[in-house]
Amino acid sequence: MTISVADVKSLAVRCIEMMGAGTRAEFEAVVHPDAVNREGKVEPPAARGTGPDAYYATALWLRTAYADLHHEIHDVAADGDLVAIHATMSGRHVGPFVVYTEEGAVERAFAPTGKTFAVTQTHWLRVKDGQVIEHWANRDDMGMAMQLGWVPPTPLYLLRCAAAARKARKAG
Repeated sequence: MTISVADVKSLAVRCIEMMGAGTRAEFEAVVHPDAVNREGKVEPPAARGTGPDAYYATALWLRTAYADLHHEIHDVAADGDLVAIHATMSGRHVGPFVVYTEEGAVERAFAPTGKTFAVTQTHWLRVKDGQVIEHWANRDDMGMAMQLGWVPPTPLYLLRCAAAARKARKAG
């Protein structure tokens, strides 16, 4: 299947933007059944598989923690089947952000702060057969942590995070 550079770029941008509001059906249309998210190692077990279900699980994980999740796209470059996207991700921290071990257990949880954030990211996506088949990213996690008040933590916030982790372990 031959796809134009413009279409490859558009597909990759759509995949990133869907994280904030895409439906399961939209992920099915955009994400290849064998797609891998190279960033999934700290995500919930459901997000570590392949294909649309795993990508949609990542979106739900992010949306649970961040309301108004949005990616403002600044630049998009493509070379063959590889697309690089420079974007700013923004949102408001309204639910616990849970991080997982490589074994899939809850490692820690960041209790909601209600604060907003906006951080730059670079997403790399590979396209095959007219769908996204691979994703990895470079993110400003420290900048986000500082904007959300995770760093430096106050003693009270550490207690709130411990309680959020305990709750996530019980639910999981």
